[in-house]
Amino acid sequence: MEDSGYESVLCVKPEVHVYRIPPRATNRGYRAAEWQLDQPSWSGRLRITAKGQVAYIKLEDRTSGELFAQAPVDQFPGIAVESVTDSSRYFVIRIEDGNGRRAFIGIGFGDRGDAFDFNVALQDHFKWVKQQCEFAKQAQNPDQGPKLDLGFKEGQTIKLNIANMKKKEGAAGTSRARPASTGGLSLLPPPPGGKTSTLIPPPGEQLSFGGSLTQPAVVPGSGGATVSWPQPKPATAATADVWGDFAKSTGSTSSQTQPGTGWVQF
Repeated sequence: MEDSGYESVLCVKPEVHVYRIPPRATNRGYRAAEWQLDQPSWSGRLRITAKGQVAYIKLEDRTSGELFAQAPVDQFPGIAVESVTDSSRYFVIRIEDGNGRRAFIGIGFGDRGDAFDFNVALQDHFKWVKQQCEFAKQAQNPDQGPKLDLGFKEGQTIKLNIANMKKKEGAAGTSRARPASTGGLSLLPPPPGGKTSTLIPPPGEQLSFGGSLTQPAVVPGSGGATVSWPQPKPATAATADVWGDFAKSTGSTSSQTQPGTGWVQF
């Protein structure tokens, strides 16, 4: 990944101390107890910036911001920044002047929280650098990335519970098959064993069904002769009151009846 021209600030600490450290004679780690911690060589402000993949530890004057020294860091943890073995507040960094000259100096923070932030800022930056490198490799070789396999493995099956589906469909069909009543009323069937009642018209009228008049009964073997039933007795006042409305509604039918005809009971 190419370096970007934009420089971002990762961390700023207002106070840091710089120490001269003795050369390391063996491969063991640095020890802050061997430094003169009560006599720092320089004190000022620390800033960590990032430009592309490289992070820069900059030691600056608190007031003017003039650069005292800086340490480029291209890998963490690495030789550019090392922790001491006897404390979490002190580190050894490798500074460069831009002309090829390098030197190792010790830095220390008065607060452990500042030392923790210094360490985390470098870790987060190089974690981001690692992710960017992985994304770049995947973009160049997309076929080498992991593929999602959605196929069935050997011997793998899938089970569908169709019984519950049929039960739900049957319940839905039953509710749809119920007829809707007209006008909010339902028609009741006739009672079992019931017979159709025969209406008895008032005297002097014939019973009509479907608009047709009933005819007198014909006696079999009489050559078509009709039999006239005797006229019923005149209705009383109570009977006239009951059949009054019916007589009015069938007045047109009574005008067509022939005198002397009888009634036929169905």
